[in-house]
Formats: sequence, structure tokens, C-alpha cells
Amino acid sequence: MNNILVAYFSASGVTAKAAEAIAKAVGGDLYEIIPQAPYTAADLNWNDKHSRSSGEMQDEQSRPALAAPVKDLSAYDTVFVGFPIWWGVEPRVVDTFLDQAELSGKKFIPFATSGGSGMAYAASHLKAWYPQLGWAEGKLVTARNAGDWAKSTING
Repeated sequence: MNNILVAYFSASGVTAKAAEAIAKAVGGDLYEIIPQAPYTAADLNWNDKHSRSSGEMQDEQSRPALAAPVKDLSAYDTVFVGFPIWWGVEPRVVDTFLDQAELSGKKFIPFATSGGSGMAYAASHLKAWYPQLGWAEGKLVTARNAGDWAKSTING
């Protein structure tokens, strides 16, 4: 049996619900990617080009600090990585997690939530920025379909 971790960032709780459904369906452990400075509603205002999230997403090198050091991932061979899609890709705080975690030799399965964007661009962005990781095909999910999708992904 795979040792599975479901790592996720959730700004509003939507991605958290999908992550919880995945963890329950596959028997995985949950790990929340928490920024050191929590995002406020003003920070998340994508209509304001001066908001925190807008500034981070305009700078591909931005790596917001995490609230705590990244969990030791050595016990896991499969890692689901979940996030809301921001500006077509993963939020920069997810990149902070990926940069700081020891990730070699693991299978990575991205999943995302979105109010309007698809998953294809975000998945290709992750593969381009982290080509050394073994990325499986990802999916845009909801809390309602995430568990079934995760089970089918794990069971091949």
C-alpha cells in the first residue's frame, strides 16, 4: 500500500474540503500548507493589482514564507498537491512548499479548485518549474468528486 500525503493550500476553505475528501478516500494523511502571514480578504482581491496575491503572482520568484518548516516527507511515496488556481497556476506559497520539501523519488498528483480556470495550464506550469518531480496527470476537482477521482488515480 502506498504511503500517501495530501498536501494542500486553501485560501477560502474550498480546496481544504477537496483535500479532506481525497485523504479520506485514499487513507492519506493531511498536511496544510500555511503561509506565515495569513491572507486577508484584501490580500486576495484579484481585481486590485496592488493586492498581496496580485503582487506575488506577478513575480514568478516570489516565495511567501511558511508558518512552520515543511513536514518530513520521507515516509510518503505519493503526494497529492492541492491548491486553488490563481492567475492560471498554483499560488506562490505552494511553490515555497515544493522548494523546501525533500521530494525526490515520490509520485506527485496535482489537484486544484477553481471558479473558472482549467487545470491544463497549471499542470504544465508545475511540470516546467519542477521537472525533476514525477508528476501524474492532475485534475480540477470539487469536494463532491475529489474522493472518487483520487481512488481511481491511485488504483490505476
